[in-house]
Amino acid sequence: MSGKLSTEARARFFADHPGWTAVEGRDAAAKTFKFADFNAAFGFMTRVAIAAEKADHHPEWSNVYNKVDITLATHDAGGLTERDVALADFIEKAANGA
Repeated sequence: MSGKLSTEARARFFADHPGWTAVEGRDAAAKTFKFADFNAAFGFMTRVAIAAEKADHHPEWSNVYNKVDITLATHDAGGLTERDVALADFIEKAANGA
């Protein structure tokens, strides 16, 4: 199990990941991604799902047409960990077509 991010590491996460915001009432981060259409959003979700499964670390998410809302937290640690940072890094790359 990963330990929760320190206060400094948590601040660095939000500084280094524009658009991710703290979730009120939880130690979690959220971001909304918008795509050209449903096909693009679903392709993004598929890429993230494959990476998440390999890492055995799964996001909370929802999808409506071209919009994907994602929340990251490591449930067994009770908040944000390095696992969330790594998944957020992958998510950003996938959202930008990398």
